Amino acid sequence: MFGSKKGRIAAGVLAAGALIALSACSSGGGGAFNTSSSGSGSSGDTVTVGSAAFGESEILMQIYGQALAANGVKVSYKPSIGQRDVYLKALQDGSIDLVPEYSGNLLQFYNKTSTASSSDDVYAALNDALPKGFEVLDQAKAQDADAYNVTKEFSDKYKVTSLEDLKKVTVPLTVGANPEFGTRPYGIPGLKSTYGVTASLTPISDSGGPLTVAALKDGSVQLADIYTTTPAIKDNGFVVLKDPKNLIAAQNIVPLINTKKASDKVKSVLNKVSAELTTDDLITMNSENQGASKTQPDAVAKKWLQEHPIKG
Repeated sequence: MFGSKKGRIAAGVLAAGALIALSACSSGGGGAFNTSSSGSGSSGDTVTVGSAAFGESEILMQIYGQALAANGVKVSYKPSIGQRDVYLKALQDGSIDLVPEYSGNLLQFYNKTSTASSSDDVYAALNDALPKGFEVLDQAKAQDADAYNVTKEFSDKYKVTSLEDLKKVTVPLTVGANPEFGTRPYGIPGLKSTYGVTASLTPISDSGGPLTVAALKDGSVQLADIYTTTPAIKDNGFVVLKDPKNLIAAQNIVPLINTKKASDKVKSVLNKVSAELTTDDLITMNSENQGASKTQPDAVAKKWLQEHPIKG
């Protein structure tokens, strides 16, 4: 969700070796990940990194895990766990210790009445809203927000460039999105309460992926929730509708971690990752993963870390 500052320094031999070793024992893209550990330390010190069930989350999981392993932290992986409700339960029961998250949506999950919308306000409110035993580390400048998209043809025909403009549309409106979009404050209910727009939901469980894109292109839905760093938006000429009333809160990338595993070293490494990560990086990495090359998440992450060596 947001100019790229790419700090480049020479990677140390030990860090590079750790990254190569990790890459050799894992694979990305929702395939058969090897969950064996990397780094050093006892089994009790292992940090299990999870992800949601979409490519960007898996890439971020790999960046977190590979950066930690390169700095001597023992790591294992549990990719593609599911949607937020599912992976937060895994964090709660100890199945995972760490997962990449999006600040605004995570805040609304725990505090549905929050009105925070700016990055700083959302982050401050999030720290207060999290249950005991969870904490978020430094947020990145990188953002990837939910966004209502329409085709250019729809935009031109009904003169729609903003969510406010939808009130002028006379045809029934259907939104293609994950099932939970039907109850989320930024979803169907928020569209009605904030903009006075009535719409129905067509559940598509791929987090704005190929099925959602296809439904928007073929007219099965008039609007689609597609994350702002998704290459398909530019590739298909979709129009991202403006949100003048800030229905959708800031969505900075944040590491969500079990406090018991948030050692000084772990926090130092992950905070340095956040300091380097930009929205342009997310767009580039998503293009590598979703484009013609179909580069696996672990390889995408390895390349980013070679360009942004992290020393904890």
